[in-house]
Amino acid sequence: MAPLPTISFGPVAPSAVRAAVLLTDEASLFGGHAALLDGAAGGGLTRALVAAGFKGRRLATLDLVAPAGLDLDRILVVSIGAADPGELDWLNLGGVIAGRLAEVRATAATIYADVAGALTVTPAAAAALAAGAVLRSYRFDTYKSRPAEDAAPEAVTLAFAVGQVEPARAAWARLEPVIGGVVLARDLINEPANVLGTLEFADRALKLASLGIEVEILGEAELQAERMAALLGVAQGSARPPRVVILRWNGAAADEAPLLFVGKGVVFDSGGISIKPAAGMEDMKGDMGGAAAVTGLLAALAGRRARVNAVGVLGLVENMPDGAAQRPGDIVRARSGTTIEVINTDAEGRLVLADALHYAIERFRPRLAIDLATLTGAIMVALGSHHAGLFSNDDHLAAALTAAGLATGERVWRMPLGPEYDKMIESKVADIKNTGGRYGGSITAAQFLKRFVGDTPWAHLDIAGTAMGSPATEISRGWSSGFGVRLLDRLVADNYEGA
Repeated sequence: MAPLPTISFGPVAPSAVRAAVLLTDEASLFGGHAALLDGAAGGGLTRALVAAGFKGRRLATLDLVAPAGLDLDRILVVSIGAADPGELDWLNLGGVIAGRLAEVRATAATIYADVAGALTVTPAAAAALAAGAVLRSYRFDTYKSRPAEDAAPEAVTLAFAVGQVEPARAAWARLEPVIGGVVLARDLINEPANVLGTLEFADRALKLASLGIEVEILGEAELQAERMAALLGVAQGSARPPRVVILRWNGAAADEAPLLFVGKGVVFDSGGISIKPAAGMEDMKGDMGGAAAVTGLLAALAGRRARVNAVGVLGLVENMPDGAAQRPGDIVRARSGTTIEVINTDAEGRLVLADALHYAIERFRPRLAIDLATLTGAIMVALGSHHAGLFSNDDHLAAALTAAGLATGERVWRMPLGPEYDKMIESKVADIKNTGGRYGGSITAAQFLKRFVGDTPWAHLDIAGTAMGSPATEISRGWSSGFGVRLLDRLVADNYEGA
């Protein structure tokens, strides 16, 4: 992976760096140090805005090369636009800044983040600017023999000049580990399946021990002893052995029940005997996006020393069609005792999650359980790639997730659950079957999972359209977005930390 920008915060003062970024607003006004530079240029910067027809619209930019009267090679003017910008506005603005600087191959710049036109840039806003710049700069080019001609410089330094230096540094110290968690999730999803198998994923998770996370890895013998036949059935066609990884962050009192996060970790999904079409199958290296998000989340919580107990559980398998593979028509007994008729071996993620959820809830007795999975194509038919599907048995949890999604831009949309959908997964020869037919596919998958959580407040996030093959945004230009890390970190911070 290409190096990410080096970020620093300092006082508002002239800089030796010869590229400057000035922030303005919808009125195209300069304030603070930007106004001083405009004055030193005899009003030349304001005249340049007028001459260029710059309107101050949201995220509008203007690149001024060698501005007259100033000892600068380049000034980039960027508008926040909104009269009352929120965190997401600042995050996106930081992404725009990084994108424009990359286009002109700037290796260093000072971003004057004291004011944006008539708006004061708060320490939290300055940190969000930096976060957006880092996320936009992410590139997964590990396997490129040589960098692309239009690639950004290898090392970029961004200095944020702010009015309140120490509060801004403190805000960044809180946010930087979360951004690191997103980057970790992106890296895991982007890795090819021949590099990142079940064992390799477990090894990477083991590195989180350096953050103070307790890491436990259950091998095949332990999974058999725990009666996880549904999970093991998915893995039996692969030469790669299954693993369940348990990540524990203890940031609160020892007797406080933890928050539980469970991730589907199918490191490659061929579909098994019910094999997928060849077109697009290469994308199935990303079918572990839920496990990647949980890994990134636990890294974020530990990195910022979150005052909460949290458990992450990763169900790691590979779904392959060899002579030992699970067949359509097979019946397995899940850990809960529920028997499942396997109608389609490509509906494997719910089998993995069924055992992982039941095991983790029984063992850790959590306050709540949230699972994340690239589970169904049906959710993409319903919601496209801009919302994850949210299913829940708890209105308070669903509302809190929705609010966290709006705040971070990782949006979710609540979908229905109900007993009428249970009828669609009734089996003639077992307790349930693993698919409910063509219609309501994401709902019947969630209804399937609901059977394994009991009365625990639970939410299921179907992230098939948002974690991989995700749409380009101001802060994500790659195939993988790292969806879920910022969403769940915000959920924890706003609702459960220290509570």
